[in-house]
Amino acid sequence: MYKILEKRLQQLLTTRHHKTLKGNQIGLEKESLRVSKEGGIASTPHPAQFGSALTNPFITTDYSEALIEFITPASSDLRNGLQFLYDAQKFVYEHLKSEQLWATSMPCIVGDDSSIPVAQYGDSNAGKMKTVYRKGLGLRYGRAMQVIAGVHFNFSVSPDFWPEYQISEQSNDNLQDFISCQYLGMIRNLQRYGWLIPYLFGASPAVCKSFLQGASTQLEVFDESTYYNPYATSLRMGDIGYQNNKEKDRGFKANYNSLPGYINSLSNAIDLPSPDFDLLGLKDSNGDYQQLNTNVLQIENEYYSTVRPKRVPLVNEKPTLALKRRGIQYVELRSLDVNAFHPLGISETQLRFLEAFMLFCLYQESPPISPEEHLEIDDNALLVA
Repeated sequence: MYKILEKRLQQLLTTRHHKTLKGNQIGLEKESLRVSKEGGIASTPHPAQFGSALTNPFITTDYSEALIEFITPASSDLRNGLQFLYDAQKFVYEHLKSEQLWATSMPCIVGDDSSIPVAQYGDSNAGKMKTVYRKGLGLRYGRAMQVIAGVHFNFSVSPDFWPEYQISEQSNDNLQDFISCQYLGMIRNLQRYGWLIPYLFGASPAVCKSFLQGASTQLEVFDESTYYNPYATSLRMGDIGYQNNKEKDRGFKANYNSLPGYINSLSNAIDLPSPDFDLLGLKDSNGDYQQLNTNVLQIENEYYSTVRPKRVPLVNEKPTLALKRRGIQYVELRSLDVNAFHPLGISETQLRFLEAFMLFCLYQESPPISPEEHLEIDDNALLVA
């Protein structure tokens, strides 16, 4: 099962090319809800001391005005990323006054949708688009689903690694095409073996009853305010978490077998009308936009996946266009719960494991994923969660 993996590792050691892997780049994105002293989601605006949520590259908001997102610069020393995250969180805490940052992935006490403030980004076209997109997410899936927090692990292999690896793989492709192909192989394996992440690092086995808003559930009662599953690892990654629950009904699944296939699958979903979302209405009763469109996806990021191929876009450039023009730059792993047992939400031990895991997924043989294997991948992930 691992013969090709072992052969590639042996070649890496024989040529001493493994030294180039010291240039691998790691970046983190960590979400944290601002919570009031009463235990509910903060209703206050994103504090002005943190700068503009639209333009600050390090401290911004995700879905909600109360959902802070910390973004670390990519670094070849993962301790630099942890130190940056420490400094950013310390800075935020100095300005939170009576509020605090919620320490787990599943949210605190949740009221109805109106109690969850949608993030505001100002009156520019870019700012309005970001807010309308988030209104659309709340309309389509419910706002409570959008305030689940996680940690994203962004990873890129050292640029010095690729030319020698291409030679060892005897590829005559354009170098960037080769890199994109290898990253897609990594991504397919991250899906195949991705159940390991919630198995090892899942930290959301319980949820406040308010999250379900009175809906029926198969979860068990832990106490008067909490549901749980006795053997759950990550309810966030389970079927009550944020995912495209209707993707099977819509007949849509992203294609990770080639870069053109991935780009086309997302582009087609953005252009494909959805009768369900059309019934919700493009505008509200006041004539204001409440969705960017009524298609299967408003934009690429609406498609929930545990892992994504990424390329930093230019100003006003769509993510799929950036990938089409310049190929895959890095991989975003999105299946990490916030670690409730570490003050930063993620530990150095986790990061070191994840880097090794990403490299395993790169070196391991990675054939195309069939529709049948897609179902197996989804079932495995759900069983572990």
